[in-house]
Amino acid sequence: MRLRALLDTDALGLKLLGGEDELDRTVRGVMTTDLRDPSRYLSGGELVLTGLAWRRDAADSEPFVRLLAQAGVAALGAGEAELGDIPDDLVLACARHRLPLFAVHESVAFATITEHVVRQVSGERAGDLAAVVDRHRRMMTSGPAGGGPDVVLDLLGSDLDLRAWVLSPTGRLIAGSKVGGPALAPEVCAKLAAEHLTAARTGRRGPHRLPLGSTQYSLFPIRSTGRSAQAARDVRETVLSEWLLAVEADASDWPEERLDLLQGVTQLIAVERDRRDAARTVRRRLAQEVLELVQTGAAPAEIAARLRVAAPVLLPGLGAAPHWQVVVARVEWEGGDIEEEGPIAQSLLEEILVDPLATGPEPSDRIAVAHTGDEAIALVPLPAVSSEHDGSETGILADALLDSVRDALSAGLDGDGRVTLGVSAAVHSAEGLRGALEEARHARRVAAARPGRVCAAGHQELASHVLLLPFVPDDVRRAFTARLLDPLRDYDRRHRAELIPTLEAFLDCDGSWTRCATRLHLHVNTLRYRVGRIEQLTSRDLSRLEDKLDFFLALRMS
Repeated sequence: MRLRALLDTDALGLKLLGGEDELDRTVRGVMTTDLRDPSRYLSGGELVLTGLAWRRDAADSEPFVRLLAQAGVAALGAGEAELGDIPDDLVLACARHRLPLFAVHESVAFATITEHVVRQVSGERAGDLAAVVDRHRRMMTSGPAGGGPDVVLDLLGSDLDLRAWVLSPTGRLIAGSKVGGPALAPEVCAKLAAEHLTAARTGRRGPHRLPLGSTQYSLFPIRSTGRSAQAARDVRETVLSEWLLAVEADASDWPEERLDLLQGVTQLIAVERDRRDAARTVRRRLAQEVLELVQTGAAPAEIAARLRVAAPVLLPGLGAAPHWQVVVARVEWEGGDIEEEGPIAQSLLEEILVDPLATGPEPSDRIAVAHTGDEAIALVPLPAVSSEHDGSETGILADALLDSVRDALSAGLDGDGRVTLGVSAAVHSAEGLRGALEEARHARRVAAARPGRVCAAGHQELASHVLLLPFVPDDVRRAFTARLLDPLRDYDRRHRAELIPTLEAFLDCDGSWTRCATRLHLHVNTLRYRVGRIEQLTSRDLSRLEDKLDFFLALRMS
């Protein structure tokens, strides 16, 4: 489409401020940004929409416009909602670089312009298929009855023979084509998500290509059109929450028309993403209200009343939830230059708590996540346990929580970020929520003391020596373990005596000579000789509980 056609559309409310001689330029797409340098996301021919949040003073306009002109964008649309009238310095900069400039009235949403441009460009370049996709975009925006992104992906499969899937940053399958073959395996989803996050952190322009075995995949980012995404100035603010479109094809030799169509599809799916985020607003507000009551020491009766309001939303048809769990998450970046890490952790925790085997955009509609300061706090209702339950622990288990998402998230954290989570035990009433919150926070601190980019700890570890070990200073650890274990290690190196493995097995067998000898495939006399050598080298007595405990702790800290 031509720029001139935008001016002829009254519903868009655009006013031309400069560049009348350039109105025959072709618009190939649209991008919304408030980055100071968005050039790495531009491929040329875009209508760039901006709320001017990047402009701090008049000197910022010239470099911003110069970058857009060098990237070959078609025009710039500046919103009036932030500053009112468009600044003269921006008008002059656009004139110098012959970049058409439109003022976007504050009553017109950028999403309205985006949808109009996508519809027009898709219709011109992809013919009937894009028109069908657009019809489904309207169905998607009207609600779940439209079929969601699955319908669009099925169209890609049937009309263009392209199998495609929408994945979350944790590798969860959100939607996928049912045409032409089976769904993606979970391990493939995790690898695709990890590659996408790695590429996003390094700033590489999509689509990103990834060969897995004999299959080539092309990965297209799905960027939210919401205001929070527009205002993000650092890729770390959005990288852990953006979806991606994975296509089973090598896009390196695609014609421009097909690339444009896929970019249009990602924008249509972004509409579904924004709709899902909007649907979470009620649950987030409920969690925030309950959290404020718990943290301010409100009476249990007041908290219980709020939970009775929340339960029908979180557990539709089940009435009040008999059990609740609390999960606390924190995302930390080295350097500390992210203004608010709480919302980042909130979006990520909402995704982590989704069952990895669940599909679709809204399987987390029974989870309410709030954020306070730099942490996110999830209120997770648990359904009633039947009388036939075997007594094993129910609900969320810290050990299993991150198994399916750890690899992908580690790629997104890219060496300078950490995700730590703590999980409380289930509580049966409002009186227990405050304790559950503190328990989850303590567990998260235990997780934070461990090595690794993605760590979680549960309430079980708060009643064990495991709680204490991470907080022992490093110099104390080294001195304690060296005094007890270094003589054994030196002896093992010189004589290959395997004293350390023998000590570990002896303690694991609770000092039982017979069981330990059986485990190590040794004669009991040989085992007694080795234990005697351990005692001789360390001046300890393994028949004494205190010495056994010292050895046990030294092995755990080594």
